[in-house]
Amino acid sequence: MKRSIGAKTLVYPTPVFVVGTYDKDGKPNVMTAAWGGICCSKPPCVAVSLRKTRYSFDNIIARKAFTINIAPEKYVKESDYFGIVSGRNKDKLAAAGLTPVKSDLVDAPFIEEFPFALECRLLDRIEIGVHIQFIGEIVDIKADEAVLNDNGIPDIESAKPILYAPEINAYYGVGKFLGKAFSIGKEI
Repeated sequence: MKRSIGAKTLVYPTPVFVVGTYDKDGKPNVMTAAWGGICCSKPPCVAVSLRKTRYSFDNIIARKAFTINIAPEKYVKESDYFGIVSGRNKDKLAAAGLTPVKSDLVDAPFIEEFPFALECRLLDRIEIGVHIQFIGEIVDIKADEAVLNDNGIPDIESAKPILYAPEINAYYGVGKFLGKAFSIGKEI
């Protein structure tokens, strides 16, 4: 029997997105956000929700662009740091020893050391309580050859993305392969 645990910000898995922006002076900035995911197939879009008080918030509005960087497990400390320190006061990328790369398609940086990044053009924003949801049209994905499978698609086991458990404030890695989507269900 199921037990009610109330309305919470809880869904598994929750991605760890490192959002890349430029500030008004052109300085690269990143922040970690967990409230996000793919929100449309055509055009391909991703949504990420930020509070108005976040430094990246005004950057996205001013530049009409952002990147979503997918951090591998080995950068869990840096990813956590990006979410607890403000870019108003600190050059977070320099402090973490990571390299911003200027996108040639959108006005936002991505992180060289992370295995893949979504380059997004701001399509829309929706106010939802304390957060604003930014919808970005994915104009390209940059991926390291090392994480691509034979079909040129990022492989989750090679990319080793970080997952977040919001109710217990914990990070996890990816688990085992269970079956092929749109296929295993045909066995029923």
